[in-house]
Amino acid sequence: MNAYHAELMAAIIAMEIAQTKNFQHLWLETDSQLVYLALKSSSIIPWSIRNRWHNCLNYVRSIGFTFSHVYREGNACADGMANIGLSLPLNFLTWHSSIPDEIRGEYIMNRMGLPKFRFVNF
Repeated sequence: MNAYHAELMAAIIAMEIAQTKNFQHLWLETDSQLVYLALKSSSIIPWSIRNRWHNCLNYVRSIGFTFSHVYREGNACADGMANIGLSLPLNFLTWHSSIPDEIRGEYIMNRMGLPKFRFVNF
């Protein structure tokens, strides 16, 4: 599985969970420009998950749905959650009812309106 496939699966699973919980409003935010573009053109969805993708699209068309792209620096909490997810075994689904300790610092900074910078060494 590559990063694009993993990002698509994360979006699919989020939409499936929302449908199971009968959410009538959903805002899905991604740092993957390709996943964001997939909403505009399903032809870039791998065939192996295209049916699930179309089922999710049918669901979100029936509710209040917003889908947006943000650079990873714009949502350090989501980036931290993705890093937590990378450390989990394949096909492992977990639900957090509180903020994981690994991203608590990012959450506090976000709530305070402080920026998150990414530094690159040259």
